[in-house]
Amino acid sequence: GKTCTLCSIMCSFCLHHSWWFLFFWSELRAPKIPRCPATCSCTKDSAFCVDTKAIPKSFPPGIISLLLNSNTLTMIADDAFAGLSHLQYLFIENNDIQALSKYTFRGLKSLTHLSLSNNNLQQLPRDLFKHLDILTDLDLRGNSFRCDCKIKWLVDWMEKTNTSVPAIYCASPFEFQGRRIHDLAPRDFNCISADFAVYETFPFHSVSVESYEFNGDQFVAFAQPDSGFCTLYIWDHVEMVFRRYHNITSRSAVYCKPVVINNTLYMVVAQLFGGSHIYKWEEDPQRFVKIQDIDTSRVRKPNFVETFQLDGEWYFVVADSSKAGSTSIYRWNSNGFYSHQSLHPWHRDTHVEFLDVGGKPHLILSSASQPPVVYQWNRNQKQFAFFSQITELADVQMVKHFWVRKVLYLCLTRFIGDSKILRWEGQRFVEIQTLPSRGSMAVYPFTVGLRQYLILGSDFSFSRVYLWDDLTQRFQPFQELNMRAPRAFSLVSVDNKDMLLAASFKGNTLAYQHLVVDLSAK
Repeated sequence: GKTCTLCSIMCSFCLHHSWWFLFFWSELRAPKIPRCPATCSCTKDSAFCVDTKAIPKSFPPGIISLLLNSNTLTMIADDAFAGLSHLQYLFIENNDIQALSKYTFRGLKSLTHLSLSNNNLQQLPRDLFKHLDILTDLDLRGNSFRCDCKIKWLVDWMEKTNTSVPAIYCASPFEFQGRRIHDLAPRDFNCISADFAVYETFPFHSVSVESYEFNGDQFVAFAQPDSGFCTLYIWDHVEMVFRRYHNITSRSAVYCKPVVINNTLYMVVAQLFGGSHIYKWEEDPQRFVKIQDIDTSRVRKPNFVETFQLDGEWYFVVADSSKAGSTSIYRWNSNGFYSHQSLHPWHRDTHVEFLDVGGKPHLILSSASQPPVVYQWNRNQKQFAFFSQITELADVQMVKHFWVRKVLYLCLTRFIGDSKILRWEGQRFVEIQTLPSRGSMAVYPFTVGLRQYLILGSDFSFSRVYLWDDLTQRFQPFQELNMRAPRAFSLVSVDNKDMLLAASFKGNTLAYQHLVVDLSAK
């Protein structure tokens, strides 16, 4: 009896208070509506925040207006206004904002009015307003914009957008200071730069590198005195790398110089010991066959080989660096190369450069014992005759020439002392620039597209790449490359890639790719 009475009382209580249980249960299951942040005041349609150091994490989702003026905000992160898909008016004025993230305004698909005026913005992330499809008014006044490549996208966007943007001005750099950003054009920005990045590493030391084309393929030849080879690599169009192709055994090769004559490949292999030789490539079977020795009484200690054509005939010249030998010229005569002329005896020549000046062929010989000497071709005698000395500089390791806007220049590099840039003035070469180059034994001028570069190797520090500046008519420092004791360089352009190969005497031989970089795309 007592049990039944107790049950009856409990049931009566439950029925009487059931609406409390239903209310409690519905409260547990219903989604929570975000409250107004503690530092803000909210109404049904708007929010106003004060004394805020960061964007509050949640707002009532239905607000259409948000005012964040005169706070202490310094930066705004990605997705700072997530969930506010109905927001139409956003004012973030008179703060200390120095940076915005790329996706700061992501998700604000209803935004029509945005003000970022009177902050400390110097730049804006690329495509910051890209997804604000119905933005009609944007206020960026009162910021210190730096008008460089990182703001080029904004100039382009303002040219194309229908959004109203009151006038804003450049605070820097000097050349744009005070100019209206509306008055700038994308072409006002020189934003295409470049970079040399290691593309391939060859696990051997080398002292020369030469590139050449033969039978439609691209090759490079390396002289490897340590390994005892003159090694050929071929460009693999599938793997997009150089792969080993063939070796010529050479106990002390210092230069491997290819020359293609009448569709036949010859390789001049200059050696320190055992004499120097000329090889011919045979297709069946594929191999190099020695066809000729180079007179060891003339060429005792070769250091460099140059090939050239004169009046339809092929020549090569070997720079001899001994005290008893002589830099010598050899001429092709249907079956082989024959001794043609000896130059500059007993002067320890280190390099020879062939160039044409005003239609007259010249050779410039660098020497360890005297200033560089210029020889000029005499067509009647078919000989090179002494013409002049270039400067009073001694210890010139290498002389290389290059052309800029039809003007001839020379670079003289030295191991001790500074390198010099000279310009041809019609009758003589005049010094125009000095480049620091302590420890340099190799220099290489080269062009990629419209860019004129110069690389100075160094045994003591980083090798330096310079870029020619048309405005100053001088080379400007461009990039430093970390390579050990470079001895030669060669540029290879294949499959839309431009690669600078560097022969290293004490480290791995390297291939650097020239990469074009659009600074405005970052």
